[in-house]
Parts: sequence; C-alpha cells; structure tokens
Amino acid sequence: MSRQFTPKVVTANALLEGDVVYLTADDRWSRHHHEAELLEDEAHAEIRLLHAQGQPDRVVGAYLAEARAGAAGPEPVHFREAFRTRGPSNYPHGKQEEGAASRRP
Repeated sequence: MSRQFTPKVVTANALLEGDVVYLTADDRWSRHHHEAELLEDEAHAEIRLLHAQGQPDRVVGAYLAEARAGAAGPEPVHFREAFRTRGPSNYPHGKQEEGAASRRP
C-alpha cells in the first residue's frame, strides 16, 4: 500500500549567501517559510522540485520539506525545518539577529 502524500514546500540554500530559501508560487525565492508555495499534489510537487533543481546559479540542495497550512501560510512540520526557519545558529547573525534587535532595550 502506498503512503498518502503529505503537503510540502520546496526549500534550498541561496547559492551566494547560504541562507535558507523557499520557492513561492510566483517563482521567487523567499527567506520566509510562510511565503512558500504549499504543494498538496505529489506530481506538482515533483515538477516544482525539478524547477528548483534547474536553478544551480541561484540555489543549492533543493528538496521537498513537509509542511502544513497555517493562518499566515505554510508552517514547518518537523523540528529540523522549524530550526532552519530561524536562520544560522551562530547567534547573533542573520534572522536571529533581526529578532535580537527587537528585544534590545
């Protein structure tokens, strides 16, 4: 028996900066998970992944990551993907630095 397809997003790393990026429905690469295109059809997901993998001048390591619909857009399902949405773990750089700026006195 085959497994039921679960919704996914296409994610990769930006070639020049190394940032985690997500493919949007309008073919942009966004650094925000909630802007990603939520793919609910397996065949369409495979086509979108092939599209992403065909951009080696822009991204590396493209793959499909499980996601679910959320109030503001797709949300990560697994810890690894939730961790990747926060940016580099070498605080205070990248996305984590932006959050630190809002917590400063």
